[in-house]
Amino acid sequence: MSESPFSEVLRDATRGDHGSAEDESYLKALMAGELSREAYGEMVAQHYFAYAALDGASRSLAGDPVAAPFVLPELYREEALARDLETIYGADWRSRIAPSKPTRTLVARINQVATWPGGYVAHHYTRYMGDLSGGQFIRMELQKIYGYQPGGGVDFYLFDEVGSLPRFKNEYRARLDALPVDDDEKRRIIRETRLAYLLNTEVLGDLGRVVRAGLAA
Repeated sequence: MSESPFSEVLRDATRGDHGSAEDESYLKALMAGELSREAYGEMVAQHYFAYAALDGASRSLAGDPVAAPFVLPELYREEALARDLETIYGADWRSRIAPSKPTRTLVARINQVATWPGGYVAHHYTRYMGDLSGGQFIRMELQKIYGYQPGGGVDFYLFDEVGSLPRFKNEYRARLDALPVDDDEKRRIIRETRLAYLLNTEVLGDLGRVVRAGLAA
């Protein structure tokens, strides 16, 4: 394992995976303002199922020395996503959403690694560092496109409880650097992080069907 800080090793090992996750037709159409609110809601719904699993894994690992630094209730997204879905679809939103096949695969994997602290860290890092970074640009664009304000619609991207995002991300990287695991476990975490990126990319890729359906209509 490199002598570089683990946060840097992990970032460099997954740089290509991250790039591919951003190059998807759904996000391009979303950011161009080409999708309806309901079509945007398709992505929010998939996030809801994934984060319900991730938040659940977090609660179950709160007492683990490896996972505990990444058990951060201020990051939990399930309630924020519920508000967003109610804003988009109305009070009956639960009956109007369903996990896609790639989302079911992702959720199954999160549940599978919920007893492996390193695996939890891998999925936590994959989702939250993206949400805290590029997700903030997405939030600002969605507010312009759909007119959503805090309270529902884009609450998923609001992390008011963490304070300064740059400071928080630096602290997060320090947590990664301080992980009390050996080099073999770090390699396992890197492999799982790459898998997590792949699974999340497949969820996003599947949302391209929403774009295709809109064009067909």
